[in-house]
Amino acid sequence: MWSDPEVTRLIGGTPSTEQQVWSRMLTYAGHWALLDFGYWAVEEAASGTFIGELGFANFKRDIDPAMREAPEIGWAFVTRARGQGFATEGVRAAVAWGDERFGGARTVCLINPDNLASIGVAGKCGYREFRRSQFNGTPVLFFERGATV
Repeated sequence: MWSDPEVTRLIGGTPSTEQQVWSRMLTYAGHWALLDFGYWAVEEAASGTFIGELGFANFKRDIDPAMREAPEIGWAFVTRARGQGFATEGVRAAVAWGDERFGGARTVCLINPDNLASIGVAGKCGYREFRRSQFNGTPVLFFERGATV
């Protein structure tokens, strides 16, 4: 999935190498081991086929302080799974899990302003834009939901 240019076009812009994907997977496992939260693989129920990933992280991004301390939700889906409601269903389930895990505390996400599908998912799941900025030289929108929203 992460080597597909269509998947990465609005998430970092560059397809990942096998080494970069492996590092990503180790980061996900490390989140669970060290923070008791992280990312899940998403499978299509009917076929059991991998269609994406989503979850919460603390990537310690060099970014606006308003984002750094809150759990950050993220999601990505294979191209063929788009437009079928999987992201909304998955993010809603993750948000419900996060509300319980984080006690209703604020969670955040960042989305490329051109990624209208993800902006729509965020809105359906209760996230509201609170700032516009840049990350790694790319415009981003910051969204939040939870205790302070």
